[in-house]
Amino acid sequence: QVQLVESGGGLVQPGGSLRLSCVASGFWSSGYLLSWHRQVPGKERELIAIINNFGETTYRDSVKGRFTISRDDAKKTVFLQMTSLKPDDTAVYYCNAREYNNDYWGQGTQVTVSA
Repeated sequence: QVQLVESGGGLVQPGGSLRLSCVASGFWSSGYLLSWHRQVPGKERELIAIINNFGETTYRDSVKGRFTISRDDAKKTVFLQMTSLKPDDTAVYYCNAREYNNDYWGQGTQVTVSA
């Protein structure tokens, strides 16, 4: 069994930065497809960034050039560096690890961008 725990969320002013971390306990596979998602009340959860086991990344258009996903398999951790934050980035952010039939989610961390 794998548990994912996100941290690093909080309140930040527009234009600011935050770095989210997602640490796993239990089994970890370097083959995991890792991703970050976010959700606001009343809307569907949306995928914002993916990193595969080769380190190749893909981003949602709205965060390209501002967010960077990275992974450290030795530390069982996936990161999301967020810069130039906007009020529209306000959401609960979730990490996900997936491989074959295994699909794990964290509990989420709140990010609020407001003056």
